[in-house]
Amino acid sequence: MARRKDTVVTENLTGKIALITGGGQGIGRGVALEFARAGAKCFLVGRTRSKLEAVAEEVAQVTSAADVAVYEVDIASDGACEAAVSAAMETFGGVDILVNNANSAFPVPLDESGDDFFDYALRTGPRAVLRLMRAVHPSMVERGGGVIITMITSSAVRWDTSGFGVYAATKEAMRVLTRTASSEWGHEGIRAHCVAPHALTPALEWWIENNPEEAEEFVRTIPMGRIGDPERDIGQAVAFLASDSSRYLSGAVIPLDGGQSRW
Repeated sequence: MARRKDTVVTENLTGKIALITGGGQGIGRGVALEFARAGAKCFLVGRTRSKLEAVAEEVAQVTSAADVAVYEVDIASDGACEAAVSAAMETFGGVDILVNNANSAFPVPLDESGDDFFDYALRTGPRAVLRLMRAVHPSMVERGGGVIITMITSSAVRWDTSGFGVYAATKEAMRVLTRTASSEWGHEGIRAHCVAPHALTPALEWWIENNPEEAEEFVRTIPMGRIGDPERDIGQAVAFLASDSSRYLSGAVIPLDGGQSRW
């Protein structure tokens, strides 16, 4: 199994099937690559086929083309979440790990947060998370358990939430839904976690390039002094959460942000 020289894989996800939304870039890409290195099959879901296929090619180099598949869909659309799960089951035979990574909300002041923006943020965020969790639940039960990992944000617990109203609100709804899954489905062998990451995604790279002074100030608030790498810092930790190494851990919020947040 091919690995980066700076990667030490300790988790074992051999035989596991992971459905990853927002799998075409950023954190979704990082998680997919680390899952593949740990032996999982990856079913990548996203809106842009070209991005999904580019990540799939990288994943195939780590494992094989037979262990990765892509599914182009907007999870905000009615029936999209259920269709994605059905496609994953038809392709690989089930779903053991669900990574809720996609969400189209972004920081906007309240006065600029129109109803359409808020509605779409809810549909791609908490509504999609709920629909995906409901859809994978039967497969996880049949397979003896599973793991749900939802990407949220630490902006909801910032000292100043200015500009983060809709973004943080949708992520908080996703957090509560995921926490509830851990409570209601724990007896069925299903664990659920939330991860609040900072990672150098394409969106963050754009923001840094266009707001250099603000970005420099932002990095200074991170005790570790840097922004996380989607593979090494986020993907590897998520692989640990998805593995049996964390078999007794459930319902947690894990901040992967270099010590910045106040969880």
